[in-house]
Amino acid sequence: MFDIKLIRETPGTVRENLGKRQEPEYLKWLDELIEKDTEWRSLKQEADKLRARRNAISKEINIVKKEGKDAKKLLEEAKSIPQKIKEIEEKSKELAEKTNWYLMRLPNLLKESVPFGKSDEDNVVEKEVGKKPKRNFEIKHHGQLAAELDLADFERAVKISGAGFFYLKGDLALLDIALQRYAIDKLRKKGYTLIQPPHLMRTDAYEGVVDLADFDTVMYKVDGEDMRMIATAEHPMAAMYKGEILEEEKLPIKLCGVSPCYRREIGKHGLDERGFFRVHQFNKVEQFIFCAPEDGEKYFEEIARNAEELLEELEIPYQRTNVCTGDLGIIAAKKYDLVGYSPREDKFIELMSCSNCTGYQARRLGIRFRKKGSTDKEVVHTLNNTMIATTRFLRVLIENYQTEKGTIEVPKVLRPYMDGLEEIPSKKAK
Repeated sequence: MFDIKLIRETPGTVRENLGKRQEPEYLKWLDELIEKDTEWRSLKQEADKLRARRNAISKEINIVKKEGKDAKKLLEEAKSIPQKIKEIEEKSKELAEKTNWYLMRLPNLLKESVPFGKSDEDNVVEKEVGKKPKRNFEIKHHGQLAAELDLADFERAVKISGAGFFYLKGDLALLDIALQRYAIDKLRKKGYTLIQPPHLMRTDAYEGVVDLADFDTVMYKVDGEDMRMIATAEHPMAAMYKGEILEEEKLPIKLCGVSPCYRREIGKHGLDERGFFRVHQFNKVEQFIFCAPEDGEKYFEEIARNAEELLEELEIPYQRTNVCTGDLGIIAAKKYDLVGYSPREDKFIELMSCSNCTGYQARRLGIRFRKKGSTDKEVVHTLNNTMIATTRFLRVLIENYQTEKGTIEVPKVLRPYMDGLEEIPSKKAK
């Protein structure tokens, strides 16, 4: 959410920044917002003058009466003022609501380091790490192999839940848990507090953390209740301190959230009906940080590095891309995508995203911090990263660790979480 003061003081700078997103509607909204806000401020001045006149006229009436003069005109004027103020207040309320509508929908201001572009094809690859595995055999589709090994059941899941759902079985279900535990342990060692958040959120809290369009395209709503199922642990963690004032010495607050995620994904992507890559339900470990504004860039690079280390330790070749202006969602001011290598398709696919949301979410949620030794308060900055979305990782692990004999090697770092298992399926698998 925008700081209205920024728009009032530097409208040209805001206009130039929004223009980089190449969405004409944003500039149209900005013009309308400025018009409504200008009218609102004018009405506020008029109301303030009327209130001042109301106070002054009371004194004048007393003076006139004491002098024995006719106070009829003054009394008529005094009588008309409350109605005028009421009419102005009603109009001001309408304008304030409309102004807030624009503020909630205009996107975050972009960082200067965000590359200019129109789509994901213009995202800039900043680094590539790891060697692509060479295979002298045909790599099977991850869903096909999982089904053949009786490690997943898609047909029965579709029967009871529909497309985009699945059963994980045996060692593959254990591997999903192992991925979560490995990511959790890694972040805890780095000082992140483990959080298991609510799986449902009310609308007023959810409005503070997402693009409002997601209410229609992404989130599941509970019928008859003002509750929505979470699409990621980022959302309840962001809203955790809603309406609170934090103390500067307690910043940064570093959180590691673990939860299932539920997504409708209407109109965004086709669902992988016999696989794990894009589904309605999956498990995820999320990094989230609240920090002072001046520390945002530092922690943005920290959470990106944490995720990159995870990929390197799992020995998955990856690229880090700097997402361009036209491909960036409205919440983030800058975003990295970490894309892992798919040897079956010989391309990189999205595994993790890392976002610097500056004060955009916190301003919506009313989360501020008190400066040390001062009464001044500022909006905190928020940062988030998908440390691991297990179903996407299952896909790239099955492809990168698939053997010619049709089994799946277990990455070395995960073996302690798999009872020492080196290969899936194990002879003891059930």
